[in-house]
Amino acid sequence: MDFMKEGVGSLVNPILARHARDMNLARVNPMNQEMKSDRRGESRLEAIAAGKPVEAVIHERVLQAEPAVEIQDFSLWYGKKQALHGVTMPIPKGEVTALVGPSGCGKSTLLRSVNRMNDLIDGLTVSGDILLGGESILAPGVDVIALRKRMGMVFQKPNPFPMSIFENVVYPLRIDGVRDRQTLREVCEHSLRGAALWDEVRDRLHESGLSLSGGQQQRLCIARAIASDPEVLLLDEPCSALDPLATNKIEDLIQDLRGEYTILIVTHNMQQAARISDYTAFMYLGRLIEYGETSQIFTKPHLKETEDYVTGRFG
Repeated sequence: MDFMKEGVGSLVNPILARHARDMNLARVNPMNQEMKSDRRGESRLEAIAAGKPVEAVIHERVLQAEPAVEIQDFSLWYGKKQALHGVTMPIPKGEVTALVGPSGCGKSTLLRSVNRMNDLIDGLTVSGDILLGGESILAPGVDVIALRKRMGMVFQKPNPFPMSIFENVVYPLRIDGVRDRQTLREVCEHSLRGAALWDEVRDRLHESGLSLSGGQQQRLCIARAIASDPEVLLLDEPCSALDPLATNKIEDLIQDLRGEYTILIVTHNMQQAARISDYTAFMYLGRLIEYGETSQIFTKPHLKETEDYVTGRFG
Protein backbone atom coordinates (compact mmCIF):
# COMPACT_ATOMS: atom_id res chain seq x y z
CA MET A 1 0.00 0.00 0.00
CA ASP A 2 2.86 2.33 0.85
CA PHE A 3 4.42 1.47 -2.47
CA MET A 4 1.17 2.22 -4.27
CA LYS A 5 0.87 5.53 -2.49
CA GLU A 6 4.43 6.40 -3.40
CA GLY A 7 3.87 5.27 -7.00
CA VAL A 8 0.70 7.26 -7.43
CA GLY A 9 2.35 10.23 -5.75
CA SER A 10 5.32 10.04 -8.07
CA LEU A 11 2.95 10.05 -11.06
CA VAL A 12 0.58 12.74 -9.85
CA ASN A 13 3.11 15.14 -8.40
CA PRO A 14 4.82 15.94 -11.74
CA ILE A 15 1.39 16.56 -13.31
CA LEU A 16 0.39 18.87 -10.48
CA ALA A 17 3.79 20.54 -10.65
CA ARG A 18 3.43 21.15 -14.37
CA HIS A 19 -0.12 22.47 -13.89
CA ALA A 20 0.99 24.78 -11.09
CA ARG A 21 3.95 25.93 -13.19
CA ASP A 22 1.63 26.69 -16.11
CA MET A 23 -0.77 28.58 -13.84
CA ASN A 24 2.10 30.59 -12.37
CA LEU A 25 3.34 31.44 -15.85
CA ALA A 26 -0.16 32.55 -16.80
CA ARG A 27 -0.36 34.77 -13.74
CA VAL A 28 3.11 36.22 -14.15
CA ASN A 29 3.01 36.65 -17.91
CA PRO A 30 -0.58 36.58 -19.27
CA MET A 31 0.65 37.57 -22.73
CA ASN A 32 -1.19 34.94 -24.70
CA GLN A 33 -4.68 36.02 -23.62
CA GLU A 34 -3.79 39.72 -23.70
CA MET A 35 -2.30 39.46 -27.18
CA LYS A 36 -5.38 37.64 -28.42
CA SER A 37 -7.59 40.35 -26.97
CA ASP A 38 -5.42 43.06 -28.53
CA ARG A 39 -5.57 41.37 -31.91
CA ARG A 40 -9.36 41.21 -31.71
CA GLY A 41 -9.49 44.89 -30.75
CA GLU A 42 -7.11 45.94 -33.52
CA SER A 43 -8.96 43.98 -36.17
CA ARG A 44 -12.25 45.55 -35.17
CA LEU A 45 -10.84 49.09 -35.23
CA GLU A 46 -9.15 48.38 -38.54
CA ALA A 47 -12.46 47.19 -39.96
CA ILE A 48 -14.13 50.41 -38.82
CA ALA A 49 -11.31 52.55 -40.22
CA ALA A 50 -11.62 50.68 -43.52
CA GLY A 51 -15.31 51.57 -43.71
CA LYS A 52 -16.58 48.04 -43.22
CA PRO A 53 -19.93 47.54 -41.50
CA VAL A 54 -19.56 46.77 -37.80
CA GLU A 55 -22.64 45.88 -35.78
CA ALA A 56 -23.22 47.96 -32.67
CA VAL A 57 -23.79 46.32 -29.29
CA ILE A 58 -26.88 47.75 -27.58
CA HIS A 59 -27.61 46.50 -24.08
CA GLU A 60 -31.01 45.03 -23.29
CA ARG A 61 -31.87 47.66 -20.68
CA VAL A 62 -31.67 50.38 -23.32
CA LEU A 63 -34.07 48.51 -25.58
CA GLN A 64 -36.51 47.97 -22.70
CA ALA A 65 -36.75 51.69 -21.86
CA GLU A 66 -39.50 53.89 -23.32
CA PRO A 67 -37.90 56.03 -26.04
CA ALA A 68 -38.44 59.75 -26.49
CA VAL A 69 -36.31 59.80 -29.64
CA GLU A 70 -35.60 56.89 -31.97
CA ILE A 71 -32.66 57.08 -34.39
CA GLN A 72 -33.11 54.46 -37.09
CA ASP A 73 -30.31 53.37 -39.45
CA PHE A 74 -29.29 57.02 -39.79
CA SER A 75 -26.44 58.01 -42.11
CA LEU A 76 -25.21 61.46 -43.05
CA TRP A 77 -22.90 62.84 -45.72
CA TYR A 78 -21.18 66.22 -46.06
CA GLY A 79 -20.93 66.26 -49.82
CA LYS A 80 -19.17 62.97 -50.64
CA LYS A 81 -17.73 62.50 -47.16
CA GLN A 82 -19.79 60.20 -44.96
CA ALA A 83 -19.84 61.34 -41.33
CA LEU A 84 -22.42 58.94 -39.83
CA HIS A 85 -22.86 55.28 -40.74
CA GLY A 86 -26.19 53.55 -40.09
CA VAL A 87 -26.63 54.69 -36.48
CA THR A 88 -29.56 53.04 -34.72
CA MET A 89 -30.28 53.98 -31.11
CA PRO A 90 -33.28 54.84 -28.95
CA ILE A 91 -32.94 57.74 -26.51
CA PRO A 92 -34.78 56.79 -23.26
CA LYS A 93 -37.47 59.21 -22.14
CA GLY A 94 -36.77 61.34 -19.07
CA GLU A 95 -33.19 60.09 -18.75
CA VAL A 96 -29.73 61.53 -19.42
CA THR A 97 -27.87 59.91 -22.32
CA ALA A 98 -24.22 60.80 -22.95
CA LEU A 99 -22.49 60.52 -26.33
CA VAL A 100 -18.77 59.86 -25.93
CA GLY A 101 -15.93 59.09 -28.30
CA PRO A 102 -12.77 60.59 -29.80
CA SER A 103 -12.83 63.96 -31.56
CA GLY A 104 -14.34 63.66 -35.01
CA CYS A 105 -16.34 60.51 -34.24
CA GLY A 106 -19.68 62.16 -35.11
CA LYS A 107 -21.10 62.93 -31.65
CA SER A 108 -21.99 66.56 -32.35
CA THR A 109 -23.11 65.74 -35.89
CA LEU A 110 -25.56 63.19 -34.50
CA LEU A 111 -26.76 65.58 -31.79
CA ARG A 112 -27.41 68.34 -34.32
CA SER A 113 -29.24 65.90 -36.58
CA VAL A 114 -31.84 65.29 -33.87
CA ASN A 115 -33.20 68.84 -34.24
CA ARG A 116 -32.13 69.21 -37.89
CA MET A 117 -29.56 71.91 -37.20
CA ASN A 118 -27.43 70.30 -39.90
CA ASP A 119 -30.03 71.28 -42.50
CA LEU A 120 -28.28 74.66 -42.66
CA ILE A 121 -25.14 73.08 -44.18
CA ASP A 122 -24.84 73.07 -47.97
CA GLY A 123 -24.37 69.69 -49.66
CA LEU A 124 -25.77 67.70 -46.75
CA THR A 125 -27.61 64.44 -47.46
CA VAL A 126 -29.06 61.88 -45.05
CA SER A 127 -30.68 58.46 -45.08
CA GLY A 128 -32.61 56.54 -42.46
CA ASP A 129 -34.98 58.23 -40.03
CA ILE A 130 -35.28 59.94 -36.65
CA LEU A 131 -38.54 59.79 -34.70
CA LEU A 132 -39.72 62.16 -31.97
CA GLY A 133 -42.72 60.89 -30.10
CA GLY A 134 -43.11 58.17 -32.73
CA GLU A 135 -43.28 60.62 -35.66
CA SER A 136 -40.58 61.18 -38.26
CA ILE A 137 -38.78 64.51 -38.06
CA LEU A 138 -37.53 63.99 -41.63
CA ALA A 139 -40.91 63.48 -43.27
CA PRO A 140 -41.94 65.90 -46.03
CA GLY A 141 -43.86 68.86 -44.68
CA VAL A 142 -42.38 68.78 -41.16
CA ASP A 143 -42.27 72.28 -39.69
CA VAL A 144 -38.62 72.55 -38.71
CA ILE A 145 -39.17 75.68 -36.62
CA ALA A 146 -41.90 73.94 -34.62
CA LEU A 147 -39.62 70.90 -34.27
CA ARG A 148 -36.81 72.96 -32.80
CA LYS A 149 -39.18 74.46 -30.27
CA ARG A 150 -39.70 70.93 -28.98
CA MET A 151 -35.94 70.51 -28.50
CA GLY A 152 -33.95 73.03 -26.49
CA MET A 153 -30.33 73.38 -27.64
CA VAL A 154 -27.32 74.52 -25.59
CA PHE A 155 -24.00 74.96 -27.34
CA GLN A 156 -20.38 74.49 -26.37
CA LYS A 157 -19.77 78.15 -25.59
CA PRO A 158 -22.36 80.30 -23.83
CA ASN A 159 -24.20 82.45 -26.37
CA PRO A 160 -26.48 84.89 -24.55
CA PHE A 161 -28.06 87.52 -26.76
CA PRO A 162 -27.01 91.19 -26.37
CA MET A 163 -30.12 92.03 -24.39
CA SER A 164 -31.27 91.93 -20.80
CA ILE A 165 -31.36 88.76 -18.72
CA PHE A 166 -35.16 88.94 -18.76
CA GLU A 167 -35.36 89.30 -22.54
CA ASN A 168 -32.85 86.49 -23.05
CA VAL A 169 -35.07 84.09 -21.13
CA VAL A 170 -38.39 85.07 -22.70
CA TYR A 171 -37.03 85.38 -26.23
CA PRO A 172 -38.68 82.11 -27.41
CA LEU A 173 -42.04 83.40 -26.20
CA ARG A 174 -41.52 86.76 -27.91
CA ILE A 175 -40.89 84.90 -31.17
CA ASP A 176 -44.19 83.07 -30.65
CA GLY A 177 -45.99 86.38 -30.24
CA VAL A 178 -46.57 86.25 -26.48
CA ARG A 179 -46.97 89.80 -25.18
CA ASP A 180 -48.76 89.36 -21.85
CA ARG A 181 -46.38 90.79 -19.26
CA GLN A 182 -47.57 88.58 -16.42
CA THR A 183 -47.06 85.42 -18.50
CA LEU A 184 -43.59 86.56 -19.48
CA ARG A 185 -42.64 87.29 -15.87
CA GLU A 186 -43.91 83.90 -14.70
CA VAL A 187 -42.04 82.04 -17.43
CA CYS A 188 -38.88 84.01 -16.74
CA GLU A 189 -38.91 83.18 -13.05
CA HIS A 190 -39.85 79.54 -13.62
CA SER A 191 -37.09 79.08 -16.20
CA LEU A 192 -34.43 80.82 -14.13
CA ARG A 193 -35.40 78.72 -11.12
CA GLY A 194 -35.22 75.64 -13.31
CA ALA A 195 -31.73 76.67 -14.36
CA ALA A 196 -30.69 77.31 -10.74
CA LEU A 197 -30.02 80.97 -11.54
CA TRP A 198 -32.99 82.86 -10.08
CA ASP A 199 -31.47 83.60 -6.69
CA GLU A 200 -28.35 85.04 -8.32
CA VAL A 201 -30.07 87.36 -10.80
CA ARG A 202 -33.54 88.13 -9.43
CA ASP A 203 -32.52 91.74 -8.73
CA ARG A 204 -30.58 92.11 -12.01
CA LEU A 205 -33.13 91.03 -14.59
CA HIS A 206 -32.76 94.22 -16.62
CA GLU A 207 -28.97 94.03 -16.77
CA SER A 208 -27.33 92.65 -19.90
CA GLY A 209 -26.98 88.90 -20.12
CA LEU A 210 -23.42 89.54 -21.27
CA SER A 211 -22.58 90.95 -17.83
CA LEU A 212 -22.86 87.51 -16.21
CA SER A 213 -19.94 85.16 -15.58
CA GLY A 214 -19.30 82.31 -18.03
CA GLY A 215 -21.05 79.73 -15.87
CA GLN A 216 -23.99 82.03 -15.28
CA GLN A 217 -24.24 82.73 -19.00
CA GLN A 218 -24.43 79.00 -19.72
CA ARG A 219 -27.19 78.56 -17.15
CA LEU A 220 -28.95 81.56 -18.71
CA CYS A 221 -28.81 79.73 -22.04
CA ILE A 222 -30.30 76.66 -20.38
CA ALA A 223 -33.07 78.84 -18.90
CA ARG A 224 -33.77 80.19 -22.40
CA ALA A 225 -33.80 76.63 -23.77
CA ILE A 226 -36.40 75.44 -21.25
CA ALA A 227 -38.57 78.58 -21.45
CA SER A 228 -40.50 77.13 -24.40
CA ASP A 229 -41.11 73.90 -22.42
CA PRO A 230 -39.31 71.48 -24.78
CA GLU A 231 -39.52 67.71 -24.62
CA VAL A 232 -35.80 67.19 -25.21
CA LEU A 233 -32.67 69.10 -24.21
CA LEU A 234 -29.64 68.79 -26.47
CA LEU A 235 -26.38 69.79 -24.78
CA ASP A 236 -23.25 70.03 -26.94
CA GLU A 237 -20.33 69.94 -24.50
CA PRO A 238 -21.96 72.57 -22.28
CA CYS A 239 -19.10 72.59 -19.74
CA SER A 240 -16.05 72.56 -22.00
CA ALA A 241 -15.46 76.31 -21.70
CA LEU A 242 -16.22 76.53 -17.96
CA ASP A 243 -14.11 76.38 -14.80
CA PRO A 244 -14.58 73.46 -12.35
CA LEU A 245 -16.93 75.38 -10.04
CA ALA A 246 -19.21 76.43 -12.90
CA THR A 247 -19.02 72.89 -14.29
CA ASN A 248 -20.23 71.48 -10.96
CA LYS A 249 -23.23 73.80 -11.03
CA ILE A 250 -24.14 72.75 -14.58
CA GLU A 251 -23.81 69.09 -13.64
CA ASP A 252 -26.02 69.60 -10.58
CA LEU A 253 -28.55 71.34 -12.81
CA ILE A 254 -28.58 68.43 -15.27
CA GLN A 255 -29.31 66.10 -12.38
CA ASP A 256 -32.20 68.34 -11.30
CA LEU A 257 -33.64 68.43 -14.83
CA ARG A 258 -33.57 64.63 -15.21
CA GLY A 259 -37.07 63.23 -15.36
CA GLU A 260 -38.64 66.49 -16.45
CA TYR A 261 -36.75 66.46 -19.74
CA THR A 262 -35.07 63.90 -21.93
CA ILE A 263 -31.43 64.99 -22.09
CA LEU A 264 -28.88 64.08 -24.76
CA ILE A 265 -25.40 65.40 -23.99
CA VAL A 266 -22.11 65.31 -25.89
CA THR A 267 -19.04 65.25 -23.66
CA HIS A 268 -15.32 64.51 -23.97
CA ASN A 269 -15.06 64.17 -20.20
CA MET A 270 -15.37 60.50 -19.21
CA GLN A 271 -15.71 61.36 -15.51
CA GLN A 272 -18.53 63.75 -16.33
CA ALA A 273 -20.36 61.13 -18.36
CA ALA A 274 -20.00 58.67 -15.48
CA ARG A 275 -21.29 61.24 -12.97
CA ILE A 276 -24.35 62.62 -14.70
CA SER A 277 -25.69 60.16 -17.27
CA ASP A 278 -28.01 57.18 -17.02
CA TYR A 279 -26.93 55.75 -20.37
CA THR A 280 -23.73 56.13 -22.39
CA ALA A 281 -23.19 55.57 -26.11
CA PHE A 282 -19.63 55.11 -27.37
CA MET A 283 -19.05 56.25 -30.95
CA TYR A 284 -16.03 55.82 -33.22
CA LEU A 285 -15.53 57.18 -36.74
CA GLY A 286 -19.22 57.86 -37.28
CA ARG A 287 -20.42 54.53 -35.94
CA LEU A 288 -22.18 53.52 -32.76
CA ILE A 289 -19.97 50.91 -31.09
CA GLU A 290 -21.61 50.14 -27.75
CA TYR A 291 -24.58 51.63 -25.90
CA GLY A 292 -25.80 50.72 -22.46
CA GLU A 293 -26.35 51.76 -18.89
CA THR A 294 -23.54 54.06 -17.81
CA SER A 295 -22.66 51.87 -14.83
CA GLN A 296 -22.09 48.92 -17.15
CA ILE A 297 -20.28 50.86 -19.88
CA PHE A 298 -17.74 52.09 -17.34
CA THR A 299 -17.33 48.90 -15.31
CA LYS A 300 -18.35 45.89 -17.42
CA PRO A 301 -18.63 46.85 -21.10
CA HIS A 302 -19.30 44.03 -23.54
CA LEU A 303 -16.58 45.12 -25.97
CA LYS A 304 -12.85 45.49 -25.44
CA GLU A 305 -12.85 48.60 -27.65
CA THR A 306 -15.24 50.30 -25.22
CA GLU A 307 -13.14 49.28 -22.23
CA ASP A 308 -10.00 50.59 -23.92
CA TYR A 309 -11.62 53.94 -24.63
CA VAL A 310 -13.26 54.60 -21.26
CA THR A 311 -10.05 53.60 -19.46
CA GLY A 312 -7.98 55.96 -21.57
CA ARG A 313 -5.99 53.47 -23.64
CA PHE A 314 -6.79 55.41 -26.80
CA GLY A 315 -8.69 58.49 -27.93
